[in-house]
Amino acid sequence: MSKSGVRELDHFPPQPHRPEYVRRLYDAFRAHLAKNGLRLTEQRRLILDYFLGAERHVSQDEIYTALRPRGLGRATVFRTLKMLEQAGLVNHLSGSGGIPRFELNLERPHHDHLICVDCGRIQEVSWPKLERIQERSCREAGFTPKWHRHEVFGLCRDCGRRRASPSASSKPI
Repeated sequence: MSKSGVRELDHFPPQPHRPEYVRRLYDAFRAHLAKNGLRLTEQRRLILDYFLGAERHVSQDEIYTALRPRGLGRATVFRTLKMLEQAGLVNHLSGSGGIPRFELNLERPHHDHLICVDCGRIQEVSWPKLERIQERSCREAGFTPKWHRHEVFGLCRDCGRRRASPSASSKPI
C-alpha cells in the first residue's frame, strides 16, 4: 500500500487459470442461461474463453475482431456481453475516449480504476480509507448502497512524465 492509502492491484487476470475457477465461472454462466431458457453455445463459450485469456480490460470491438475468424458476429458479441454482465460475471467500465471496456468479475475483490486519457492504460486500485468513508456517509444518511464504481480519468505516471519533460514541449524545427 502506498503512503496515500491507495493499494494498486496486480492480480489481473482475476484468478490464476485454476480449473476450479474456470468450472465455477462456466457453472454460473450456464445457470444464468438456463434460468432464461438459453444454453451455452459454442459462440458464448468462445467469448468466455477470450475473457479467461485476456490480461487486460477488453472492448467489445477487440473481442469481435479476435473472434470474427471463428464465425462470431458483432451482435452475438454484444448480446453475450450483456448476458455476462446481467449474470454478474463481467463488469464494464468507461475506457479512455468513452469506449466501454470489460473485465471478469467473478470472485474479484472490489476495486476501482484509474484510466489514462492519453495511452488508455487502466490501473486497478483499492482505497480502503475511501471505502470506510463511503460506508459511514451512507449509514449516516440512512442510505443502503447496492454498488458503486469509481473511475478516475487523468494521466498515468508514464504519460505524466512524458508531458512534463522538456523534450515533450519542444518540437524540432
